[in-house]
Amino acid sequence: MDILSSLEEQSDSLDTDAPLRAELMRVVLEYADSFLESIPDAPAYANRPLSDESLLLDAVPEQGIGLERALQVLKDDVDSRGINTTSGRFVGYIPGGGLFHSAIADFLAAVTNRYAGVAFASPGAVRVEDQCLRFMAEMIGYPDTYGGYLSAGGSMANFTAVVTARDAHNIEGARIAESVVYMTEHAHHCLDKALHLAGLRSCLVRRIPVDAHFRMDADVLEAIVEDDVSRGLNPFLVVATAGTTNTGSIDPLERISGIANRHDAWYHIDGAYGALFALCEEGADLLRGMNLSDSIVMDPHKTLFLPYGTGALLVRDKQFLLASHSAGADYMQDAINVPATSPATVSPELTKHFRGLRLWLPLQVLGLAPFRAGLREKLHLARYFHDRLRDMPGWEVGPEPDLSVVIYRFRPSEGDTDEFNKNLVAAVHTDGRIFVSSTRINGSYMLRLAAVCFRTHKPDIDTIIEVLQELAHSLDSFTPGSN
Repeated sequence: MDILSSLEEQSDSLDTDAPLRAELMRVVLEYADSFLESIPDAPAYANRPLSDESLLLDAVPEQGIGLERALQVLKDDVDSRGINTTSGRFVGYIPGGGLFHSAIADFLAAVTNRYAGVAFASPGAVRVEDQCLRFMAEMIGYPDTYGGYLSAGGSMANFTAVVTARDAHNIEGARIAESVVYMTEHAHHCLDKALHLAGLRSCLVRRIPVDAHFRMDADVLEAIVEDDVSRGLNPFLVVATAGTTNTGSIDPLERISGIANRHDAWYHIDGAYGALFALCEEGADLLRGMNLSDSIVMDPHKTLFLPYGTGALLVRDKQFLLASHSAGADYMQDAINVPATSPATVSPELTKHFRGLRLWLPLQVLGLAPFRAGLREKLHLARYFHDRLRDMPGWEVGPEPDLSVVIYRFRPSEGDTDEFNKNLVAAVHTDGRIFVSSTRINGSYMLRLAAVCFRTHKPDIDTIIEVLQELAHSLDSFTPGSN
């Protein structure tokens, strides 16, 4: 047998015929069904270390172990450990939930393997992404001049926005050190990383104070910007947040726009968590002014409940995106003369997964109505949690939530409140029935509830309250000197 025939015979196992595909799909769907059916009773968090015998600690095998054994490893060592973001009782961080319709889309995207970075390669895949972007642009009220792309998440989208703003304002060389960025301490830390990666870490960063609801104080912003101008500095970038991760607060978007415009600063909104609440009427009222920004980020993998890995950037004027990200190569000469904007020309990504399908398919199959209802439900669940906890002895809550994040803590009968709540979070994580996260607000240790998962409903919130109450009073009974 010649070498090519031998290699073909060995590599042929990479392909599959119809009977084998049917068997593989049977096994995978059985696993998926088992996982999905287990969600209601599964823990929201399982802090279990890997066994020393875990296959994940071994080298990749030369000969395969087969699908069923591989799925058993997945079940034992991946899907039954750590945080379970598919649970309705997981309300830590900003969860999404992972729509099954999006899983189907990802499967189809992987099978068909459309190259979604260039319109020449797959005009339909690019049209799918364009339709999703147009839906979001129309939702926030951007003009027809907009451009954008679906990113791997909010961090990459914010980075792309910072690069675009940098180039649009010619922030380079000596201008970097005299240019000023304005945002609050509650702005997401990925923006600091974006400034660093964009070569702007020498920019002056002003942390604008917040009001009692943790929203940017626009009066202070205006005074600081004017003071910087009087000192010969360059107000370059103003970042507002439409739903902070810490508290879910919405900065005064319209007022901030006016300040940025008067001083010719690029106005960016990080709406990774909150912007898509504009799909429902209550959210749209809270988020007025998003259309006034130069750029905005939103994450469908948060508030459209998609699997992780789906962010979006929109820029009011597409020409700025093109100026920063267009590039070519000799081997791509066949692909450039097409009457469409390719994602590769408006983003850092060249090789691009067909991630638009995971957003497009559920929107087409289900329509917008269930998404609007789900978002409204999360707003009301947060208020329900806030009101119930506020009326329960021993609990202290933050301000009425803007969106679906609530901050709160328990005040023990004696002892250090911060230390008590650290112990309470540890007890919650050990217990595993629910998952909440923590943060620091004005130096105080606080707990957070983020109602975002599409499976989170009123019975889940009631369970969360019951478990918090049970564990808090159990710990308080052991506080020295407590009643």
